[in-house]
Amino acid sequence: MDVVLYYAPIACSLVPYVTLTEAKAKFTVHPINLRKGQQNAPDYLRLNPKHKVPLLVVDGKPLTENVAIQQWIARNFPAAKLLPTDPWQELQAISVMSWCASGIHPVLSRVHAPMKICDTPGSEEGVRRMAQETIFEAYKVADAMLAGREYFFDHFTAADAHFFWCFRRGYQFKFDLSGFANCVAHFERMKTRASVQQVLAFEEKVMAEFAAAA
Repeated sequence: MDVVLYYAPIACSLVPYVTLTEAKAKFTVHPINLRKGQQNAPDYLRLNPKHKVPLLVVDGKPLTENVAIQQWIARNFPAAKLLPTDPWQELQAISVMSWCASGIHPVLSRVHAPMKICDTPGSEEGVRRMAQETIFEAYKVADAMLAGREYFFDHFTAADAHFFWCFRRGYQFKFDLSGFANCVAHFERMKTRASVQQVLAFEEKVMAEFAAAA
């Protein structure tokens, strides 16, 4: 089986990199430089007309969207237990990933690029402020879910990888996250996992290569 992950530094393509590594899958990583617009190159658009990452290509067949990609990985590498085995808990994990993808990620994007929400001059800080309020509401919910727990379920799952990326963006935006003690503990725990350390090292390497080629 030939598996290729199209990945960009900082982006949520970190999530399947972590889970593929946790699954001990053999895969190739194809870095995409978003700043140079490589996601809009004709060859890439033929694979993914949505012009974004992540993209997983399995034996030449493209699969987009993190929630779908994570389920593919979990189904094809069951020994990794990337989703809970209990059917109800499995749905709950998919619910957490869907929330990360559709409820948290788009609001984080407003902080990163507020002009895509409102192009009125001087509106940027207002957009960012309202987005942060919404993000903090989500972090508060996650904090309650993680109370007394190491992970969202009784072991590491793909849901933990997805939320790790969402919470990491808060740090990258220099938010004060000290009020979310359980999320902070989860974040620090995730950073000790070999899969996360591997992707962060790879991210640093790719960013250095992109900077050198600029």
